[in-house]
Amino acid sequence: MDMGKMRKTDSHGDCFVGDLFADEDFGRGEKVDETVQYDFGDLFERLSQSAFRSGFHLKSRDVEYVCDKGMAVIRRHAEDFVHRRLAPATPPNDGRQTPMRGHPVFIAQHATGCCCRGCLAKWHGIPAGRGLTETEQGYVVGVIMEWIRRQMERA
Repeated sequence: MDMGKMRKTDSHGDCFVGDLFADEDFGRGEKVDETVQYDFGDLFERLSQSAFRSGFHLKSRDVEYVCDKGMAVIRRHAEDFVHRRLAPATPPNDGRQTPMRGHPVFIAQHATGCCCRGCLAKWHGIPAGRGLTETEQGYVVGVIMEWIRRQMERA
């Protein structure tokens, strides 16, 4: 399946029909802004202790997609997903809004506990019931991108 397209693949009814992004070349070739650094402390160690979280890995087609699009485009996708699906105070279908497959960012969200507001509260101490600040959205995207970076190093 083309990673730029989604179809209904799970029992939760999560689906996209057609292109995920209007302009797939958006961000291609851009440099990733690495001036903002986050201290993830022991987050990745704690995640590795969870059988569920540590079971997620990028498959070869995900790695190929990241290589093809580049990290700047993947970051833009992550920013968009976080803004639309996670940042609202009460996201639609909270707890089920992130598909289990179909895009490297979705895999990273589950692997890092950034998939729903409940997991954000449990793993990152970001309370549910209020919208995410821009700083919190940046942190979440940073976590997702760090996980993807680590996965790409292993590939």
